Amino acid sequence: MNRRERIQEQLQSTLSPTHLEVTDESHMHNVPAGAESHFKVVAVSESFAEHSLVVRHRLVNKALKGEFESGLHALALHTWTPQEWFEKGGVAPDSPQCMSGSKSD
Repeated sequence: MNRRERIQEQLQSTLSPTHLEVTDESHMHNVPAGAESHFKVVAVSESFAEHSLVVRHRLVNKALKGEFESGLHALALHTWTPQEWFEKGGVAPDSPQCMSGSKSD
């Protein structure tokens, strides 16, 4: 099982999301091929209701503590309730390019 699959499995069991996207964006960064170090997570869950953005991010980071301890470097997090997701049209923004470039540039 690769890191993307482990992240997805952990967030599914922790957050019970109505929508979850986990995208490996390592290729957009200056890391070796296959690094599995940078990910984008779009998580839509009722469990985020009544929580601030900071608390939502802490919930995700806590759920992925083991991944951070084993090489996960960065997450681009988009954490919304179903209502917020609906209001955004069901679309998450694209991640910006890494300031230090990527190995593929």
